[in-house]
Amino acid sequence: MSDDKTLQVLNQFNAAFQKHDPSLLEGLLAEDCVLENSGPAPDGSRHEGLAACREFWSAIAADANNNFEPEEVWASGDRGIIRWKLTWGPGPNDHVRGVNLMRLRDGLIVEGMGYVKG
Repeated sequence: MSDDKTLQVLNQFNAAFQKHDPSLLEGLLAEDCVLENSGPAPDGSRHEGLAACREFWSAIAADANNNFEPEEVWASGDRGIIRWKLTWGPGPNDHVRGVNLMRLRDGLIVEGMGYVKG
């Protein structure tokens, strides 16, 4: 898979969160998609399958109180990294920075591992 194709998928994925439009996730996730979230501590949660991954990410994307800002998006073949900042309020501590390690297959996201700074 080309770096450009991977970046295209990751940029559409990011747009779902920036625009608060979960419909932008349609057609991006594989049937056997797996995601691991950073919470709850210490090991986070694991979501397996298209429906579970779409439900989890859609809830975050739809939350208009969140401001998702990709800070860097990088791709190499079928792998990608999204470094981001998520803000949920006006206070100086109302944000978190994190990274998603992504893996694609045939142009679809099959793995998303999310980590945040603690």
